[in-house]
Amino acid sequence: MSRNDHNSKSKIHHIDSTDERLTSRGGLVFFVKYLSNIGLYPLLNRLFGTMRKNKKGQRVWDIFKQIFCFLLDGTSYHITRFDELKKDEAYAGIVEESTDDLASSHAVKRFFRGFSYVRVWLFRRVLQTLFIWRLKIQKPPIIVLGIDVMPMDNNDAVKREGVEPTYKSRTSGGKVKGFAPLQVNWGPYIIDAVFRGGSKHSNHGNTVETTVKHIVGLIRQKYDKDAVILLRCDAGFFDQKLMQQWEGLGIAYVMGGKIYDDIRHYLSAVPTDCWQEYENKEQIWDYLEMGDCRGSWKQFRRMFYCQARFDENDQMVLDFARPDTVIYTNLGVDEKITEQFHKARLDRYLTAAGIIETYHQQGSDELVHRALKEFGSERLPFKRFTQNAAFYYCMLVAFFLYEAFKEDVASEVVPVACYANTLRRVIIDTAAKIIKSGGQIIVKFYAAAYNQIKARTLWERALNPPPLLAG
Repeated sequence: MSRNDHNSKSKIHHIDSTDERLTSRGGLVFFVKYLSNIGLYPLLNRLFGTMRKNKKGQRVWDIFKQIFCFLLDGTSYHITRFDELKKDEAYAGIVEESTDDLASSHAVKRFFRGFSYVRVWLFRRVLQTLFIWRLKIQKPPIIVLGIDVMPMDNNDAVKREGVEPTYKSRTSGGKVKGFAPLQVNWGPYIIDAVFRGGSKHSNHGNTVETTVKHIVGLIRQKYDKDAVILLRCDAGFFDQKLMQQWEGLGIAYVMGGKIYDDIRHYLSAVPTDCWQEYENKEQIWDYLEMGDCRGSWKQFRRMFYCQARFDENDQMVLDFARPDTVIYTNLGVDEKITEQFHKARLDRYLTAAGIIETYHQQGSDELVHRALKEFGSERLPFKRFTQNAAFYYCMLVAFFLYEAFKEDVASEVVPVACYANTLRRVIIDTAAKIIKSGGQIIVKFYAAAYNQIKARTLWERALNPPPLLAG
């Protein structure tokens, strides 16, 4: 039978338009309700409320809410996207605004032009407040923090302030031009960050020292003065000055180190039977534990030299070609910190296997960077450094809220560890109809979609999230 002979009873004969308020982003209603009910507005208004110059202008909260929804939507990261949204009455309804109150691209640009260097730093207080909020909810026995640099590729952008060659190279060769913010994460949450030009290396200036000191003080003051804190980082932060500071702060660290010639010379004389084996799901490592004291050091620190048996293709590697790693830690040698771990029943972190495992879990920190880049965009939209910094921090706050939303609201529908595009496809991109009835605004979903996304559960959880300022 030819295609022309096909006769479907459901054949479509015409298309037409409708004045009904229909949206393909119906799932945003749950995120909007979540933002409204966690108590974020008072915090943002207290820190940024003075940016509103007169009562006729849009409220700061309304603009932030629209920016957070714009980022979670993820359709486009161009500021002109706001002009498209402003014409969509249904989108306005789903984010609880009128079309007159939706921000245009010009309004958003004016908003970001209002940020000074001082005002941009206030975003860090927002992130840190959110961090303490999640700590009080989860009450972890140990707070494991990761610190690293996340290069942001702005290579194709028109010349912009702060866009400089980074250490990251393209697969085709050549340096990537962009930004290199220093970020601190706790699990999937980025809890603090310093936005920097692309040429800034991991341990540039005193940024790492001041950042870690502030976070530790924040935890001790706002959460628990006896909290067990462990910091992990790669060899880019290998510096005795940092080690001494962290030991003085009473926190544990697991840090990558450099492989010096004297270490290689010593290892070449170690008998084979002195080596031990560590195995995880992906790799087998041969390792040697020892104490090391560099020339300028005043004390020994615990060191592990590790060699991987297999390459990235799961092929056995010959001894002379094995990738190697050096790990330094104060666990097991610093008496006060070791005793702290014993009291908290965290002895597994003191073992060789626990230390090597902790160091290799840096891979999960890199996945947080990947998740952030999928949630937002590496390419920042403005030419001025301060405006791009403000946009970057808005992205971090929105990313934090998205991660909390998954845990507090959406965990029965999507995995908590899923990337942003999964949440968007499953929940956010759900068609809905907005109607007014009895003086109320109602969002209606098609019955099958309503059941599939467990809309009633999402709605109830969004209305009753853990309050931000509780405790």
